[in-house]
Amino acid sequence: MKLDPFYLIVDSAQWIERLVPLGVKLVQLRIKDGSDESLRGEIRRAKAICAAHRCQLIVNDYWRLAIEEACDFVHLGQEDLADADRGAIRAAGLKLGVSTHDEAELETALAAEPDYVALGPIYPTILKKMKWAPQGLTKLSAWRERAGSLPLVAIGGLNPDRIDGVFAHGADSAAVVTDITLNADPEGRTKEWIGKTEVRR
Repeated sequence: MKLDPFYLIVDSAQWIERLVPLGVKLVQLRIKDGSDESLRGEIRRAKAICAAHRCQLIVNDYWRLAIEEACDFVHLGQEDLADADRGAIRAAGLKLGVSTHDEAELETALAAEPDYVALGPIYPTILKKMKWAPQGLTKLSAWRERAGSLPLVAIGGLNPDRIDGVFAHGADSAAVVTDITLNADPEGRTKEWIGKTEVRR
């Protein structure tokens, strides 16, 4: 499986409506809280926009809703992975991505036979408090060897100036959140990311 090199992560269908039409081909909808009804509505809106623009949608955490809404992809953190029914996810035909932060988590992720693994944070990040120090590019290279042919996503503190470094150290895709969503010009920054990663598509 091939992942687009530019992996956008946003927390609402509204962001997807703003940014996907610019040429985004891979986006994760990561909403932390909400009722099943509101989450389902967000997933449906996001799915419709992505379908119209040939963008791959990844639903974070809510694997049951992702199955019910016939989504293609779900991403799970380690705690969610432990609780999820991977058999049901596979039976529904969903692809699976898993977050990792250390050796033990990588072992757990690889045992789940995911379709990609993510390593983070590569650089310091303001997105959320983490118990892990920045992993750095050397760790990314080590993960590349351990993951074999499995697609590898780099996340955490990335910006257009750091893209070449993560790709040079083995990442297949660079994930971004705040560099775009907190930017004064999110649309312009998205276009910059697309321009920087276009050659890898």
